[in-house]
Amino acid sequence: MFGRLLDRFCIGLRILLGVLMGVLAIPVAMQVISRYTGLIPTYLWTEELATFIFIWIVMIGSMVAVWDGTHFDVRVIPDARRPLLRLIQNGIVHVAILTFGLLFAVYGIEYAEFGSNQRSVMMRANLLITHISLPVVGVIWSIFASYKLTQEIAVYRQHAGDFR
Repeated sequence: MFGRLLDRFCIGLRILLGVLMGVLAIPVAMQVISRYTGLIPTYLWTEELATFIFIWIVMIGSMVAVWDGTHFDVRVIPDARRPLLRLIQNGIVHVAILTFGLLFAVYGIEYAEFGSNQRSVMMRANLLITHISLPVVGVIWSIFASYKLTQEIAVYRQHAGDFR
């Protein structure tokens, strides 16, 4: 049940990611057109907007990658065949993601508070818009990694007797 909810949440993240990629094309296109053609004036706020959107694309993309199991996971040894070794191998990755997620969530709060007192130069937007991404991504990484770890443990318990 909880896994289906998280999976639907991740589908929503993927949709949001696609929307943000489409929106990012607008200020970037404006920058390119103004820089190389002179058809429109140079708007400095487009660079800030593109940066804000890009930060969120990176953070949301990392959340999706954690859910898919494609982020922070470099295999330097072959996948283990025995259930216990597979649990240890995959568990180390999930615990590392969980640890960093908690660090981002806890220390990101102070970073977000710092950003809430700042304004961007051109748009005069509150920088909490981007600074809040750190604690948000930390919480989501932690939730995803915790769920994945519990799934690994469940798989181990189910297949523990298969390959002793």
